[in-house]
Amino acid sequence: MRRALWLAGLAMAAVSPLHAATMDPAVLPRVQAATFEVVIPKPVKDPLSYEKPLPFDQLPYQQRTDKFYSVGTAFAIGENRYVTAGHVLSLGIDSLMGEPALRDAAGHVYAIDKVTRYSLHEDFVEFSLKDPPKVAPLAVNTQPDVNQVVYAVGNALGTGIVIRDGLYTSQTPEDQDGRWKWLRFSAAASPGNSGGPLLDKDGKVIGVVVMKSPDENLNYALPIDLVLKAPENIASIDTRESYQLDVIEDKHTGDFKAQFPLPKSFADFSAAYQKLHNADVDQKRHELLTENAATMFPNGPGASRLLHVNSDANPFPTLLHRNSNGNWVTSKVAENKAVLPHNGYVSRAIVGQQVMFHLRKPDDVTSKQLYGDSKVFMDLVLKGAPMQRRVGTESVKITSLGEPTLSASFTDNYQRRWQIREWPMAYDNGLIVAFLLPVPDGYSAMVRVTSNRTEHEDMSDLKQLANFVDVSYSGTLAQWKEFLANTELLPSVLSDIAIRFNYGDDFKYQSKRIGFAYTPSLQKIDADSELVLGMSYFQDHGKTVWDVSKVEVKSNIDNAEHVSVNRHVAPSDDLDDSFRNHWGKIVNRSHPDDGVPYSENDMTYIGTVGGTQVSADKKPDVLYTAFYGVDGPRPEDAMKGKLNQLLDKLQVNEH
Repeated sequence: MRRALWLAGLAMAAVSPLHAATMDPAVLPRVQAATFEVVIPKPVKDPLSYEKPLPFDQLPYQQRTDKFYSVGTAFAIGENRYVTAGHVLSLGIDSLMGEPALRDAAGHVYAIDKVTRYSLHEDFVEFSLKDPPKVAPLAVNTQPDVNQVVYAVGNALGTGIVIRDGLYTSQTPEDQDGRWKWLRFSAAASPGNSGGPLLDKDGKVIGVVVMKSPDENLNYALPIDLVLKAPENIASIDTRESYQLDVIEDKHTGDFKAQFPLPKSFADFSAAYQKLHNADVDQKRHELLTENAATMFPNGPGASRLLHVNSDANPFPTLLHRNSNGNWVTSKVAENKAVLPHNGYVSRAIVGQQVMFHLRKPDDVTSKQLYGDSKVFMDLVLKGAPMQRRVGTESVKITSLGEPTLSASFTDNYQRRWQIREWPMAYDNGLIVAFLLPVPDGYSAMVRVTSNRTEHEDMSDLKQLANFVDVSYSGTLAQWKEFLANTELLPSVLSDIAIRFNYGDDFKYQSKRIGFAYTPSLQKIDADSELVLGMSYFQDHGKTVWDVSKVEVKSNIDNAEHVSVNRHVAPSDDLDDSFRNHWGKIVNRSHPDDGVPYSENDMTYIGTVGGTQVSADKKPDVLYTAFYGVDGPRPEDAMKGKLNQLLDKLQVNEH
């Protein structure tokens, strides 16, 4: 809640120049000397490439020449004792930039020496400086009077220290447990004020400015008394946080409570905090999955429908998810497609917190180049899904992120082999995490934009989500030939499948489930013929597998003529009549599985149950249908001849 309120302050209006309202002029120098900007160094190197030079001349002089980002305010409260809001200093935790520091009005920058006190719940941190300046600390008042004039002092909007007046209006319980009360005040506060002192009429500190209410002209400060009474040399974490995984609506909310000893250097403080935070996220994820274990796909009755439907053969990746009725379904997405040169394209859609991609590589890029050089992948994605960096009033297209800083691999529960890549966006303290799944025509991918601080959480999330990806494998025979040569990147299911073809001669498909073959007398076989393996999740001897449930081969990627072999499974007792009716038609060889040609959408089709003899006294669990389709009207005898050619070489090994 505190973070949400603080972020809401980002929309506040600009402030007036430095003024002191009615504060005693004799107090002003002491206040100004004891109040500092909190700054973070800007990244020195930018690995990104842009379509043109960045127009930094559009930025105000101070902003474009400053080597630091000004992010908040701090003040002296004792001899080499400084205080700021906890969320201000946390901006530097595991940052891509550098450690936070303090800067005085003369521009001198002071590095943090040790963090000495910290409370995540109360949102403050106390620390010392290396080579601290000689300043008189601000006096404190732990018993301020309500309805008295107060002054908010801070680095408003990162433009230097300003002092603005208002009233200390009331107190309000903190949201989590009501253990203590915020000070509410009406003095103006802007982004950058966080961590600054709230002063009484005599210039004494009564609180630490931490946030702004989004709904009213009231701001919040932590009573300084709580800072002074906090245990020394302890970092205390006590907050309540929620965790959710994109594939289910349920959340797990729990306490994040921990302590670790201080003092520590900022680097050691950052590492200790991050370790505890990562462990807490992992625990909440574990608890969420444990709470939902009985109904988490592929478990529970809600998974049954999905385990009994045939593949839609869609090469665009999406996620399975549990809907509000408790049933597992495939997420429906609206793809945004952009054309690349040489027959390539990029399709993308937002699914949950990630962008799903399907990259069809250009013909002049080999599989070896694509899978071996992640810069090639991201450069192609940026052509089809542009990213821009805003500088002043202008947005400049990013043409390359450079080489990834992390290259790793991951194998999910269904033995699909993902390539993990990360690219830093240092100018924004951001990070792009990509899970890349090699497919015959390029890549299927999940991509998240995150930060170093949440990298562990997002990386772990994506590893979980990889187990819920629904995607089929599609490509021309030429693409399949290249793809199958990359044996170390293939999913394990393909190790049990033999795909053989000779252009202009024959095509063969053989798995432990089915096999079939044909020659050009059935349909053309060349480099541009398209093979689609429709993948789906189903039960196999009590185990859920991800395997082929549909094989479709088109004579040409742009031609409607195709053959297909489809797997069908007997419905379980918990499924509705629509499943039983559909299954009954297949068993009884009813239309369209009766071997009689029919027309639909300017196509002529013919199909039947193949490779298995169905008898009245034997109830099969699995049946396969074989179909041939071609555009336009065709004679019945010709269509039956095509179907017979397909059935002649169809072998079903699964019953």
